[in-house]
Amino acid sequence: MMTEQGKIWVVIPAAGIGTRMSSETPKQYMKIQNKCILEHTLEQFCFYPGVDGVVVALADGDPYWSSLSISSNEKLMITSGGEERCHSVLNGLRHLDDFAQANDWVLVHDAARPCLRVEDIEKLINTVSEQGRGGLLAVPVCDTMKRADSSNSVTETVDRLGLWHALTPQMFRLAELKTAIENVLAEGMLVTDEAQAMEFSGISPLLIEGHSDNIKVTLPLDILLADLFLSQRRK
Repeated sequence: MMTEQGKIWVVIPAAGIGTRMSSETPKQYMKIQNKCILEHTLEQFCFYPGVDGVVVALADGDPYWSSLSISSNEKLMITSGGEERCHSVLNGLRHLDDFAQANDWVLVHDAARPCLRVEDIEKLINTVSEQGRGGLLAVPVCDTMKRADSSNSVTETVDRLGLWHALTPQMFRLAELKTAIENVLAEGMLVTDEAQAMEFSGISPLLIEGHSDNIKVTLPLDILLADLFLSQRRK
């Protein structure tokens, strides 16, 4: 999709092993409703007409990818993942750098978020494109927030006013995001999402309210929740 401000690409870091899932199979390859989590995730972008291409960053020697029916989709490209999520994202951005334009937009989305809604993709793309600056899907914090010490004892109750749960996708200019992550890594730091890298660069990303069912599958219970959300969506 060529907007007035460039094409739209997607990067999916999918090289993780999901240690908290306690499974020999990486969590992105665990199945929900007869499809791998990664397949559910990729379908949202491969079949979305506004996306020009999707780069998937895989672990070297990944034995699962070629068995996925979606792996032959013409929008998909693969590159090597890295040690941490931010390294995989950077590899994906560098892959795009070979043919995309510096001002093209890139959506970075977690491989283990299979319940992303099409309407949230549209809202993110439309809002960011209209505003002309990067942003991310997020949901306001509703629960009472506690800060704990190393022994898990409460040290304070944190005012939730203005607090948000960061989600993905997160959408930024290709060149700006690549430079931001490179600068953070050059300082010997790691970031857990793209917005944090942009913040280190002095940029304040937009928060765009999405849906709370856009969960990241991290623990075994999340498999059941994702199954429930996807089932409800189909009904």
